[in-house]
Amino acid sequence: MASTVPWIEKYRPEGIEDIISQDDITITISKLLDSNRLPHILLYGPPGVGKTSMAIAVVKRIYGDKYSNMTLQLNASDERGIDVVREKIKLFASTQLMFQTGSKVVILDEADSMTSSAQFSLRRIIEKYARSTRFILVCNYVNKIIPALQSRCTRFRFSPLSKEAITARMKEIAESEGVHMTPDGCNAVIHLARGDMRKCLNLLQATFISFGFVNEENVYLCSGNPTPSEITRILEVLLNSSFESAFNYISEVQTERGFALSDIVREIHTFVLYLKDLPEAAFRHLLGALAELEYDLSFETSEKLQLGALVGIFQIGREITFSAMEG
Repeated sequence: MASTVPWIEKYRPEGIEDIISQDDITITISKLLDSNRLPHILLYGPPGVGKTSMAIAVVKRIYGDKYSNMTLQLNASDERGIDVVREKIKLFASTQLMFQTGSKVVILDEADSMTSSAQFSLRRIIEKYARSTRFILVCNYVNKIIPALQSRCTRFRFSPLSKEAITARMKEIAESEGVHMTPDGCNAVIHLARGDMRKCLNLLQATFISFGFVNEENVYLCSGNPTPSEITRILEVLLNSSFESAFNYISEVQTERGFALSDIVREIHTFVLYLKDLPEAAFRHLLGALAELEYDLSFETSEKLQLGALVGIFQIGREITFSAMEG
């Protein structure tokens, strides 16, 4: 019987050396552990690049199988208030564990979701229990961590995983799971994941379960994202058709295929970057306006209104292009 364990958990890195594409960080943290000089740590960067896996690998390296007795792991997005800091974290940090030696470790995942008051309270606890407890803060957006906390931690920035590292890891997992994956299928998964290994594995597993075969077409069907050929056609319509025709065409495609406008905008942006012979003024207009549109779509706005804005962006871009050509 096939395993029902999600691949993101089944293939989670066990040790520090198993974390891919973050060589400088793994080397530095390994040296700190070898010299028994682990400071408070702040791990930050985009999702799915190994931050939480690194935090867990660190405590496993220190304590082995008994790491759960010496570790308090909290998801700060669920437990983000000052009461959690005062009760759970303070209680754990202040309690002496019998028959155990060494510093205890508190792992705070998604620490950027903590309220400011909770972060200020945490700062005082870090100072008070520095002799007995180490803190590992994990977050996506370091600017949401107050400076007082940042200054008390050694910061490590995790970068998006390289295409080569993701490809190699995906091929290992595909071979282990008996997945037939074509090169274009692999590239499609990597493109849609955008450096997020967790998203890669989820999409790979979902496509394999749904179709039994991982190629470009199946990956896009499974993810619900528009294919490159569909985006090319949408872009042609935006660049060459009237406002009404372009609006109606994209609206029909969305209804037919169930595409989210935010996914269309994100893919169009990628294509616009490679448009040749576009006047600089038009290029600046398109990129700036698409960025603002994507930001607006992150809120609860009407997709019909924003679709009109998308078509209008390209209508203005065409006028700028024609003016530059005539000039």
